[in-house]
Amino acid sequence: MVETFELALPHGITLSVRAAGQTGRPVLLFLHGFPEAAFVWDEALVRFAKPEHGGWRCIAPNLRGYERSSAPATAEAYRARHLMQDIAALIDAVTAAGPTPGRVAAVVAHDWGGAVAWNLAALQPQRLQRLIILNSPHPGAFWRDLRHSPAQQAASAYMNFLARPDAAQRLSANGYARLWAFFRGMSDTSAWLTPALQAQYEAVWAMGLQGGLNYYVASPLRPPTADDPGAAGVELPDELLRVRVPTQVIWGLKDQALLPGLLDGLSDWVPDLHIERLPQASHWLLHEQPAQVLALIGGFLPSPERTG
Repeated sequence: MVETFELALPHGITLSVRAAGQTGRPVLLFLHGFPEAAFVWDEALVRFAKPEHGGWRCIAPNLRGYERSSAPATAEAYRARHLMQDIAALIDAVTAAGPTPGRVAAVVAHDWGGAVAWNLAALQPQRLQRLIILNSPHPGAFWRDLRHSPAQQAASAYMNFLARPDAAQRLSANGYARLWAFFRGMSDTSAWLTPALQAQYEAVWAMGLQGGLNYYVASPLRPPTADDPGAAGVELPDELLRVRVPTQVIWGLKDQALLPGLLDGLSDWVPDLHIERLPQASHWLLHEQPAQVLALIGGFLPSPERTG
């Protein structure tokens, strides 16, 4: 069973959280992306809370700006350092009663949740024992390809649309038609988008879209335009990109927004790297191939008895 609660963090942000499993057990942390919310991890929370799958304490927050979590009005509040502050404080709170205070056994993350997780693993590696990424580019690879790959620049052009001041209004129009196009444009949604799941998505979207869109407004990692250099206008020091925790990347190769070339050279930044390619999955691999994705996650987790 999935429980829900709100967690007030010391720096004034409150996150709405979904969770399963016994408090005090080693923690797995699941981070969602756009335009999703924490509920997409429900099957994973229930699975990994079971004794036969580790008996973990499973935590999936709604990131700031989503669902009932705090949604600051300014785009500046969605820069990477603020998002990492939220997750670090969350980790402190949910691990306080467990065997490794301040440290989770693994962070599992998709899309924008992955962007936060990559940064956390690089800058605060003491916070996590392992990192598992689903279709979310390492910032170094993304920065490289947004500057030098015309194909990735074209694939990421939607980011500039999502950063527009009128994006929320446009996405909400006609029953969220443009939002549903993000799914239907690259996935056979008839195989997984049930009426109940669609209702869950629309209930979250009805709470507000601007918080999630502010991630795009705040990030300089987007394709260049005539008015904005985008990724070409920033420098990312290599020493801030190194990830020294064991990392598994699960990648749907039919992702039309994040191209497989983003996996090239990844081991230069992530020495202990395991890549699992899913040829028939897209960006929405958790919906399309849940059994395979969860099996891969489970196979990479540390033993609950050896967390630390």
